[in-house]
Amino acid sequence: MCLAVSLIPVGIIGGIKGFQFTSLMLIVLILFVTFIVSLAISYLITKPIERLTQNIDEISKGKLDTNLEYNEIHEINKLTDSLNRVMASLKLAIHKVGVKKGEIFQDALRTKETYEKKQEDFINSIHGWAWETDEKGVFTFCSESISKWLDYNCEEIVGTSLFNLVSSEDVKKLKNIFNDAIKNKKPFTNFECINITKKGENTFALLNGCPFFNESGDIIGFRGVINDITALKQSQNKIKNLNTQLSDLKSELNKFLNEKYMKPKKKQDKKDIKEKLDEKWSEHEFDSIFIFNENADILDCNDNMYKKLGYTKSEMLSLNIADFDALESKKDILEKVKKAKKEGSISFKTIHKRKDGSAVLVHENMQYLKDKNTFKCVVREDYSLKKSS
Repeated sequence: MCLAVSLIPVGIIGGIKGFQFTSLMLIVLILFVTFIVSLAISYLITKPIERLTQNIDEISKGKLDTNLEYNEIHEINKLTDSLNRVMASLKLAIHKVGVKKGEIFQDALRTKETYEKKQEDFINSIHGWAWETDEKGVFTFCSESISKWLDYNCEEIVGTSLFNLVSSEDVKKLKNIFNDAIKNKKPFTNFECINITKKGENTFALLNGCPFFNESGDIIGFRGVINDITALKQSQNKIKNLNTQLSDLKSELNKFLNEKYMKPKKKQDKKDIKEKLDEKWSEHEFDSIFIFNENADILDCNDNMYKKLGYTKSEMLSLNIADFDALESKKDILEKVKKAKKEGSISFKTIHKRKDGSAVLVHENMQYLKDKNTFKCVVREDYSLKKSS
C-alpha cells in the first residue's frame, strides 16, 4: 500500500502519461503481490496435507506408532485428531485380541497375495486361454496361455479386437452373436470358429463368453474362454474319411459277392429263386442257429453258433448281431430285420468276426417267427470261397 501511495507523486509530475504509467505499474504490483500470497497460502495448505497423506500411508502399512503432526490450519487439525482417535481404538483392539503390531495388515496382505496366486494358477490351468473384452469386443485382458495356442503374448493382444483373431468367414457370425448377447443380456456358448495365429495359420476354436455389468445393469464387457479344438476336428475328419472308405469297401465287397456267388445261371422267376433258397437253408446238425429280437439282440443259440465264433454261450447271449457282423453296421442289420419281417425270410452273405479277431465268410437266412414275434437265423460257412481260392 505504501508503495502504491508513493507512486502518486510520480503520476502528478508526469501528467496524464504519468498517471497511465502509474496505473499500469499498480496493476502489475497487485498481480505480483497476489501471486506471492497465493504461493504462500498454497504452501501452507498443501504441505500439511502431504505430510498427513504420508502418515496415513505409513499407518496403512501397519505402523501404528506414526506421529501425526499438528499445524496452523484448524480443519486439518480436526482430521488429525480423528485419525489419532482411530489409531488409539485400533491399538486397544489389537491389545485385547493379543496380536502383535502389523500382523493384521500382514495377514491381509498375505491373503490378498494368496488369492491372486490361486486366481493366476486357475486361469493358467484352463485348456485354451481366458480373455476379457469391453462391450465392443476390444481385449482388456487375456491369459498368458494364449502364447501356446496363437503365438501372441498378452501385450500384443490387449487393446486389439477379438474379431481380428477369427477368419473373415466367422467375423459376421461372431458380431451377430455379440449383438444378440448385448441385446438379451445373456452369455453365448460353443461357437465354433477359426482362429488365426500370429503366423497366419488356421486353428479350430470353441468360443464361450459371459457378459458382466456395471452398477446400473448395463453390459460393460464380456469374459470367457477360447478352447483349441484343432485336434478334435482333425480326428472327426479322419473318422469321416474312414467311414466313407469303409462304406465304399462294403459296396465293392457286396458287388463282388453278388456277382460271384448270387448271380443265377439262367433267368428264373423270383418266386422260384426264393423257394429254392428256403429249401437250401433247411436246418441240420452242421448249421449254426441263433434267435434274436427286432433290435438284433441275441436271445438264444445252438452250440455250433457260439463255438464257431469262439464264445461261451453266456457271452453269446449278451451280444448284438452288430458285435460279430464285420460287414454290416447296426443300421444296415436293422434294415435287414425289417425286410425279413415284411417278406417272411431273406438270404444274403456277410462276414462274421470271431472272438480272436479272425473272420469267416458265411451265408445267412433270416426267418420271421410270427407266432413268437422273434427271428431265427440259420448260418453256414461259405466253403465255396475256400475252394475257389
